[in-house]
Amino acid sequence: MRPAAIIVMGVSGSGKSTIGALLAEALGWPFADADGFHPAANVAKMAAGQPLTDADRWPWLDAIAAHIGASRTAGQPVVVACSALRRAYRERLRAGHGDLIFLHLAGAPEVIATRQAARQGHFMPPSLMASQFATLEDTAEEADAVTVSVSTSPHEVLVAAIDQLAILGVVASP
Repeated sequence: MRPAAIIVMGVSGSGKSTIGALLAEALGWPFADADGFHPAANVAKMAAGQPLTDADRWPWLDAIAAHIGASRTAGQPVVVACSALRRAYRERLRAGHGDLIFLHLAGAPEVIATRQAARQGHFMPPSLMASQFATLEDTAEEADAVTVSVSTSPHEVLVAAIDQLAILGVVASP
């Protein structure tokens, strides 16, 4: 199965952009970071330490879904880094796109906190980490989702992700 998109998801600091870009490069697919789809008001709100509401997120998710749709129309699958923390957000992305795969980058709060502390220049402050984990809903019951631990190096996470995607038949076995 060749999906329209692989959505690399997880809390802020889990490595979505890093792993998403590495995965896209390995597959020869374009990469899109969902952070670039946020309106300025969302970025300002997060930068001020205020969590987004669902009302803030719906237009953002719709813009990401439109990008996936445009990629599908062009016949080009895409890798997208997008938090997609709640099942409702993943359902919003799935609407009209039954061929998405979600790659959940999972890590313990202390692992994520260490990663966030090392980041510089990102609008999402570490103070919102607790709200990210509180919002995150498990993907275990979702047939189109796989989970990979981020407790290792980016290269090891990429290899584990490709292995999981190969099990689903999304990519060729390495």
